[in-house]
Amino acid sequence: MKIAFQGVRGAYSEEAALKAYPDAEPVGCAYSELVVEAVDAGRADYGILPIENSIAGVVAVNVDLFLAHDAFIFGEVYLPIDHCLLAKPGTKLSDVWSVYSHPIALAQCREFINKHGYKAVPEYDTAGSAELVAGHGRPGEAAIGPRRCADIYGLEVLAEKIQSASANITRFGVFTHKDKVPSGLKPEKTSVAFKAAHKPGSLLGCLKRFADNGVNLTKLESRPVATDPFAYVFLVDLLGGMDDAPVKKALAELGADAADIKILGSYPLGAR
Repeated sequence: MKIAFQGVRGAYSEEAALKAYPDAEPVGCAYSELVVEAVDAGRADYGILPIENSIAGVVAVNVDLFLAHDAFIFGEVYLPIDHCLLAKPGTKLSDVWSVYSHPIALAQCREFINKHGYKAVPEYDTAGSAELVAGHGRPGEAAIGPRRCADIYGLEVLAEKIQSASANITRFGVFTHKDKVPSGLKPEKTSVAFKAAHKPGSLLGCLKRFADNGVNLTKLESRPVATDPFAYVFLVDLLGGMDDAPVKKALAELGADAADIKILGSYPLGAR
């Protein structure tokens, strides 16, 4: 079984994929769009993309992909993110002057970087930054990324858990086409998108449909609609499977105050 992820070997997304499916063959893709394309084209059975981070919030580009494509989330994976400083063997902390990583990782490790006076250099990927530093061979360069990248790219761990906040967790969504969702799963959580009608109290009316049916919302946020300036789509995560009676009733009633209702996925609760 193949599962597509964004990044190169050693990426956090690959780690999340293997956490969900230890026997799977991870397929790395340069961009998130290519992960969805790999599933669409049948080059991968499943795809996995980060949806939100406990510090940085929603991963907007990936949420927008779920809105735009026929991708159905059937699993969620929570992965603790522990950033390490990686460099060529023999490098000391005092030798480092520039640090490569994804902009979010650099931001999460800003205190450590500033404390040591390093120059932060943004790159497209954490594991890709480790691969870059290993390939450069230039003194004074280091990368911030997963510990397993040290083994993969022949680097040393100069420091670990260097992020400013210790509770740094990313939530990933595992997806495929709806007709290819594995059997035997027990959905306990559902993700839904909708547009509230343009009338006073419509959003309140939407939320009341869930409340009146005893459906608990665990997340509510809005995203701009690219094709309709200053229009917004609302995203909710709720407890309960899409076929549970209270959820079905709430979704059926939602149409009175909302349009373009789309179920993004229904899946078992991921272990934190």
